[in-house]
Amino acid sequence: MTKQERATRTRDALIRSAAEEFDRHGYVLATLSAISSGAGVSPGALHFHFENKAAIAEAVEQEACTSLRRTARIVYGRRSNALQNLTDTSHALARLLRDDTVVRAGFRLSCADDSRAELSLRQEWQSCVQQRLAEAADEGLLAAGTGGRQDLARTVVAATIGLEALCHDNGEWLSPRTVTGLWRTLLPMLATPESLAGLDPAGSPAVAGDTRVPVG
Repeated sequence: MTKQERATRTRDALIRSAAEEFDRHGYVLATLSAISSGAGVSPGALHFHFENKAAIAEAVEQEACTSLRRTARIVYGRRSNALQNLTDTSHALARLLRDDTVVRAGFRLSCADDSRAELSLRQEWQSCVQQRLAEAADEGLLAAGTGGRQDLARTVVAATIGLEALCHDNGEWLSPRTVTGLWRTLLPMLATPESLAGLDPAGSPAVAGDTRVPVG
């Protein structure tokens, strides 16, 4: 293994360990000593890669953001209609939050005033929702009288992010069944009767049948 490969592995291990600490204890209570210990490296090795706790928190958020964007691109590439794609993307996001500690910690950090991080994963998700709703309007999928797209986006974001917040105490809030129930409620309010008939709140087969949506 080359020196560069060892450095990359150490950095990745530190990000993973930091994510576990932030997810478990929050930003304030997480300690650099626990992060370095969890990664199996010395405090000096940690400081070689990251100046302080804020720097490693930013790295966790950046890694989480990369995973979110990559997953959204993969789901989008399957080219279902915009409302189905939004539903599918939310299922993929829920899977990431259930299974990926880095993504889960990144979301937690993004809403913490004490994280000192500039990146907001919730804003990233809101931008994705807004884009899909704009596409749904262009495709003629949105029901008349649903209100402005900004209000629709806020409603969808509030509902989906609410599940993320609730899952800290009970992981069932991010289960496929719960996400399906959410869309079973939302889609009849969003979609025209004609388009509703072709939408699956459980996610399209390519997503619902693959609990390992690739992220790399």
